[in-house]
Amino acid sequence: MMTTRGFAVLFACTALPGAAALGQSRQIPAPPQSRPVILMSATVHTVTGPTIEDGYVIFDDGIILDVGRGTPPAVPRAETVNAEGLHVYPGLISTDTTLGLVETRSVAVTRDFSELGDVTPEVRAAVAVNPDSDLIPVARANGILTAMVFPRGGLVAGRGSVIRLDGWTWEQMTIVPSAGVVISWPRTEPDLRDVRWRKSTPEKEQRTKIEENLRRIDDLFDDAADYIKAVGADPAQKTDLRFEALREALAGRERIFVRASSQGQIESAVAWAARREFDIVIVGGREADRAAALLREHDVPVMIGGLHSLPGHRDDPYDGPFTLPARLYEAGVRFAIASGSGAAHERNLNHNAATAVAFGLPQDQALKAITAAAAEIIGIGSTHGAIEVGKAATLIVTTGDPLQITTDTLMAYIDGRRIDLGNRHKALYEKYREKYRQLGLLPE
Repeated sequence: MMTTRGFAVLFACTALPGAAALGQSRQIPAPPQSRPVILMSATVHTVTGPTIEDGYVIFDDGIILDVGRGTPPAVPRAETVNAEGLHVYPGLISTDTTLGLVETRSVAVTRDFSELGDVTPEVRAAVAVNPDSDLIPVARANGILTAMVFPRGGLVAGRGSVIRLDGWTWEQMTIVPSAGVVISWPRTEPDLRDVRWRKSTPEKEQRTKIEENLRRIDDLFDDAADYIKAVGADPAQKTDLRFEALREALAGRERIFVRASSQGQIESAVAWAARREFDIVIVGGREADRAAALLREHDVPVMIGGLHSLPGHRDDPYDGPFTLPARLYEAGVRFAIASGSGAAHERNLNHNAATAVAFGLPQDQALKAITAAAAEIIGIGSTHGAIEVGKAATLIVTTGDPLQITTDTLMAYIDGRRIDLGNRHKALYEKYREKYRQLGLLPE
């Protein structure tokens, strides 16, 4: 009879080849832009400026050179694309995602979003991104061209990275390798719910653990500050990668992304940041509207962790998650909208923004929440998120409003490079359409 250990080894040996195959996209990364491109006769949605009917966009070397109305100027060697009846938007931006860091959650070897250890600020998410992930082309096909990928797990999970969704290697994909440290803020109040399926922890023990975790965060940054002073005084000081990873945040040159959902967590994190003069972003923010005054006072933006979820409490209104963006907008709090759906469903980002519109958020603000506002919050607002001269030519050509589920993305450019919008979903769709054609159930 095979032992448990023997079965585990056999399972691992048979599962690994299949797991590797899961993460191999068939799409070929695009070559660098070789000549200027003119998109003309389109409706150009600049996002940060007016919408231009019968507009054009000219870009070369991956940079937007001109945006205007009517007949575009002549450009030597330019490729002209007639986009009459179509719409041009900046590429959509995913935030708070593990896209490229996981392929199949049930297969351990494809889960690269979590590092061993509870405090690992030296980890950079971009290094673990799989350029061949089959999930990336699926997201791209719905207009998502840029993403901020976050490590998960532990108290200090590592540093988020901003990537473009095309490239042969993680180095080619990376826009910002270290965009900010990610902290999972501890609970600030004990969980006293009587839940049958788990053993409850005594309130006193929970409060002790909360205080310990809050102290660990402070101690980490205090120790890092002491280390940096010591290195300044003695260059021979032994290098500590954990503390080096916090250098930019301590100097105020890098944001800290704090994962916090409850009102207590958010207020505690904002108070901590204000005391230490840190620049933070709240990630998740399920109850951010309850702390809106504090967030607005300290100009702390929120990365809303998706709208397609249940209310946080039994007595909350059913549409609480759907109306959160509208409430933050009315309160004057800056925000971006994330999909909250997991890497396999990142394509639903724009449909989360559409839900916000259906529940009170102005349409232009919903579009900004997944383009210009998202770019600003993750630190690439000067180069991405809008169709403006000087910004990256990362844009999409669509049949209509990308917030509408009936809209198709027909063309996409990342840094001026025309991107293959094929993916596994489309290939399987065509495969089974052909099956029913052969059966005579579909017209030729």
